[in-house]
Amino acid sequence: MDIKSSLVFVFAVCNLSLYCGQEKSIDTVYIFDNQMNKVKLFHKVNSLIPADIQKNSSNLSEVLRFQSPVYIKENGRGAVSSPSFRGTTAQQTAFVWNGININSQFLGQGDVNNIALFGYDQMEIKSGGGSVIYGSGAIGGSIHLNNNLGFNEGLNGAFNSEIASFRTYNNFLKASFSNEKFSFKATASHAISQNEYEVPESRNYINRNGKYYNTNFNFAAAYKIAPFHQISWISEIFDGNQHYPVFFESQTQTKYETQNLRSLLSWDWKKSKFNNILRAAYTEENFQYFATLNQPRTSGGAGKNYIVKNDFNYFINPKWNINLIGEFQHNQAEGIGTSGIGDISRNIASAAGLLRYMPSSKIILEAGIKKDFVEGFDSPVLYSFSGKWKAANWYQFNLNLSKNFRFPSFNDLYWAPGGNPNLVPETSIQADMNHEFKAGDFKLVLSPYYIRIKDMLRWMNTPLGYWSPFNTDQVESFGLESQLTYQKQINQHHLKINAGYIFTKSKDLEINKQLMYVPLHKIFGNVDYNYRFIRIYAQGMFNGLTYTESNEKKSDALQPYFVMNAGISATIMKKYTVGFKINNIFDEIYETTAYYPLPKRNYSINFNINF
Repeated sequence: MDIKSSLVFVFAVCNLSLYCGQEKSIDTVYIFDNQMNKVKLFHKVNSLIPADIQKNSSNLSEVLRFQSPVYIKENGRGAVSSPSFRGTTAQQTAFVWNGININSQFLGQGDVNNIALFGYDQMEIKSGGGSVIYGSGAIGGSIHLNNNLGFNEGLNGAFNSEIASFRTYNNFLKASFSNEKFSFKATASHAISQNEYEVPESRNYINRNGKYYNTNFNFAAAYKIAPFHQISWISEIFDGNQHYPVFFESQTQTKYETQNLRSLLSWDWKKSKFNNILRAAYTEENFQYFATLNQPRTSGGAGKNYIVKNDFNYFINPKWNINLIGEFQHNQAEGIGTSGIGDISRNIASAAGLLRYMPSSKIILEAGIKKDFVEGFDSPVLYSFSGKWKAANWYQFNLNLSKNFRFPSFNDLYWAPGGNPNLVPETSIQADMNHEFKAGDFKLVLSPYYIRIKDMLRWMNTPLGYWSPFNTDQVESFGLESQLTYQKQINQHHLKINAGYIFTKSKDLEINKQLMYVPLHKIFGNVDYNYRFIRIYAQGMFNGLTYTESNEKKSDALQPYFVMNAGISATIMKKYTVGFKINNIFDEIYETTAYYPLPKRNYSINFNINF
């Protein structure tokens, strides 16, 4: 890892762009992912604010498990964790940081528990394909980690500290300052847990060697240098350490360390009929695997990505809008130790266009097309079509059609032994509909969907005794996502309910069997009640039978389970908040990955101060 030289590069780019650039105008809040507001017009998006995230402060896996339609497969609390949207895999889920796809160039996915939980102003979970805007891997859905900057808000700060079961400590600090032209925000978080919980009812399981800790820093600034021009910058540094659980004391203990750096510089030019956003970004991922805990690293890798992206949006007239997006990436990677990956690189370019037509306040249409140019691959032409029709005050209909893709990762191509240089990109064709019904303070959204994946990449055992990736499977996934929300405020009483039901049928068409780790049924629900200075919440999650093998063998499947959490907090003098939480109230024994049960009943207490 060469993180010091990376920081030098980041600040050098910042200084150069501040010298050359010019920027944007009169917004009270600046949002780094400018496309998300357009995406929300047509797609189902779950938005979570910091108060929602605080309910599941253990890690990002818990947030997604209890507050979204995503299925999370976790090898024990805080260990390796991967998401699944609509029956797809972790590699078919895009993690997007402030509009930039940050999936690993090595793995082709994001490890949920090696992504910071705190430091974002909003987390958004988008179901359905989005490769036209967000690139490779956005097939099943995407998880967006977004920051914003406010103006004219003065000096503000907050500190949150939590003590939890299994010797777990979480701390978060935020400070911000802004006036009419300048805005700055900085956050820091640190989490550590010995994590040695026990589940004696499940094969006398002890989460031995389960320790984890991570630290994250986030800095952002924006400056309005002219009435229609603004320069903004955001950087994030993450350092994480996971010890991999072992089943017996005699087993060799291992660990994994990772360090990530992300930095984004933006020049926004905004006028009444058009706006243009030019971005330069740098991301770096470093990881080390230790086959023996206190010995030198066994393998690892370092990847660096240089990204330039331009987003031009023009209103031809009040009814027609054109959006042109161009992007260029240079990816570099180097394997360390036993991975067998040498010093490699590739260039990626893309050009996309979106045309929006708004004939009335009740109808909006969007058509998009994109061509990627990935060095070494023939990439397909991608397309998308979305339509929104507000048929009545109580009913709205959205339709989305798209073609999406994922190109092979560096591990897929070059891992030794097993890398396969003859792979081709995965492609998918999909459709979904959103039926939105409103009645008083209730809103119900029903979203049936269909996905067909071609040339799906999977690692399989070979006759030579090692695993290798192949374009093998044709996968068909269909089902229903539904969500019911209710909000009501009477005087100082405020009640909010959010509940969802997900049905997923995802089949390998070669054997006509349900895919592994894709539950047929999932239900989640959250209830929040506020009265004056008191806040109470409860949340529950039911997960149906989940197969762990491709033969649908019920005896090896994960059995259905229901887990419930609850918490209470009180705010004193509008600045000080004390809270108490109980997780897994009913002491449920449950697993999301075979042989790795998650904790039984556990507790936490937290203190927050705003200043």
